[in-house]
Amino acid sequence: MVRALVIIDVQNDFTEGGALGVEGGAAVAAAITEHLREHPDDYAVVIASRDWHDADNDNGGHFASAGEPDFVSTWPRHCMAGTEGAEYHPAIDTGLIDIHVRKGQGVPAYSIFEGTTDDGRGIVAALDELEITDVDVVGIATDYCVRASALDALAAGRRVRVLTHLVAGVAPASSAAALDELAAAGATLVGAE
Repeated sequence: MVRALVIIDVQNDFTEGGALGVEGGAAVAAAITEHLREHPDDYAVVIASRDWHDADNDNGGHFASAGEPDFVSTWPRHCMAGTEGAEYHPAIDTGLIDIHVRKGQGVPAYSIFEGTTDDGRGIVAALDELEITDVDVVGIATDYCVRASALDALAAGRRVRVLTHLVAGVAPASSAAALDELAAAGATLVGAE
């Protein structure tokens, strides 16, 4: 068993005060850093994703361009490349991250598996190269990008755990439904120790 920690979208725009801030986002950022410091030998690699949207277009309809966003498939402008909102939350110790993934560059993207690493590879290639068999998923938002990333990790043949004390969601009901869906799909839900 070779395990990776996959950190999903712990960015300023997804934490309190951001364009799409979720309640508990800053606390999750701090808790992820604490988890990594307390478990330095648990992971062969730490991979983190960021939404990295184009600033000059609607990113394939991801940004609402006419009227109000529906908060299902269209969203307010967020995590635009090079802006403070797209940066990691300051409570995340980026020195603990081995591989950075950018996703949503001109297109809608929820899963880390839709992004590319800094050297242009897909995440499956990075996992395969490191012989990663198991993935722990943490981050924001439980009901969107965490859900999509965990489902894609399962589809890529990895054993998946979602560390439920290290995720924050948009809404309680949809977050609970996402966790139920992940468990039904084969992920293991693990709470705080």
